[in-house]
Amino acid sequence: MKDLMGRAIWDYYHNENPEDLQTETSISELDELPVEYLFRDFDEMNDIEQKALELSKGKVLDIGAGAGSHALYLQNERGLDVLALDISPKSIEVCKLRGIKKAVCENMLDFSGETFDTILLLMNGTGIFESLNKIDIYLQKLGTLLNEEGQILIDSTDILYMFDRDKDGGVYIPAGGYYGELDYVVHYKGESEEPITWLYLDFNTLKNAAENNGFKIEKVMKDEDSYLAKLIKK
Repeated sequence: MKDLMGRAIWDYYHNENPEDLQTETSISELDELPVEYLFRDFDEMNDIEQKALELSKGKVLDIGAGAGSHALYLQNERGLDVLALDISPKSIEVCKLRGIKKAVCENMLDFSGETFDTILLLMNGTGIFESLNKIDIYLQKLGTLLNEEGQILIDSTDILYMFDRDKDGGVYIPAGGYYGELDYVVHYKGESEEPITWLYLDFNTLKNAAENNGFKIEKVMKDEDSYLAKLIKK
């Protein structure tokens, strides 16, 4: 991993000629991602993010923390005990420089030793699951990190709307796998990461997986094709 996302976050924080990130997927063209977006404050976040932060309680694990904006808000404005977790070394360094007291660079599948009252996975949190055949692995791991009365707050988008439809409303979906499994590539300053598999889940598919892995699930809110879900142990 070249850690291009982390490098962009690092450059922006240190004002070292940052440029916008570029992202693309197997079903979408190149798109600009302004790095400053990753440093937004609560008022600039979307309704799903704000709702998740408002519902957060107790000891919190923020998975995929990035520049740390969610963790920073919960720590400084809500006074919660937060741990920011990300696989990007430079992102975690910036989290610490921004004042996050607990920030760890590690893959969530390798992280252990603590349990939490709230686990956050935001900005398409289901993406980290990679593919349908790995959901069980990730949900089982999340269960080991969650206190008995704890909650997982996770968001995603049903991307069915991105596919062409025929005149009768039928959707043209490529054969060979679940339509939400995408190849995702990040570009920064002329360099490209290796493609990763990134998973967008419709709510019913997440619901089935959650229930099969010992969770109750509730759709907390919906915003067009995106939603926020809460998982608790059965």
